[in-house]
Amino acid sequence: MRLATFNVNSVRQRAGHVRRFLERQQPDLLFLQETRCRAEEFPRLEFEALGYRAHAVGQPGGRNGVAVLARVPFAVVAEALPGDAADGQARYLEIVAEGGLRAACLYLPNGNSGGEEGLAYKLRWMDRLLDLAEARLDAFMPFALLGDFNVCPTEEDLAPGALAPTDALVHPEARARFRALLFFGLTDALRALHPHDRLYTYWDYGPAFEENRGLRIDHILLGPDLAERLSGCGVDVAPRAEPQPSDHAPVWCTLR
Repeated sequence: MRLATFNVNSVRQRAGHVRRFLERQQPDLLFLQETRCRAEEFPRLEFEALGYRAHAVGQPGGRNGVAVLARVPFAVVAEALPGDAADGQARYLEIVAEGGLRAACLYLPNGNSGGEEGLAYKLRWMDRLLDLAEARLDAFMPFALLGDFNVCPTEEDLAPGALAPTDALVHPEARARFRALLFFGLTDALRALHPHDRLYTYWDYGPAFEENRGLRIDHILLGPDLAERLSGCGVDVAPRAEPQPSDHAPVWCTLR
């Protein structure tokens, strides 16, 4: 089983990038973030031609948005993160795939816009995520969280000087909540196999990619059952090097 996550920064503009990634890596499940379209606007036909069934969650205004592309059977169990019925932002999608794998795609709030309330929303969203992860793990589910967490967990996860110390992506409380996910029993797949490599998943537009001034903010977190099966994990930088790319690169992992 191969899982992957990719913040596409507009799926309609990057459908070719996604298609080429699918052809190259052939994941069984690919989770997309920042699709920036309503569910009915998602370009599912392009991916169905490759054998992938799509399910998208969007919102009006062309903001946020998450989706899954799967070449294995799956059922959708949630289109929103529990804990706040008034939260209408399209940032969460949870499925159960063939074999009982439960996987959630998330697009965690950035926290840098909206002043103090923007950061507070991010931290509240992470608290809700912690509640959900604890419940899934307490139920001994084979569970995975994949997506754009908008958190650099440690100083090894960003190029020197890439962010100001006050940035929400390195805020102490955001980092503490990310660590709490690991303390609950989730495994950071990339760090499990590459504990000290400076591997990045995001580079701002401009010279940052060529100069490798990046951030690691896209993550795959695996529950204990899945972590025991982890055999490979990496960042596919090829889509970031293509013309008109997303500012993110996909992260993938392989489970035995």
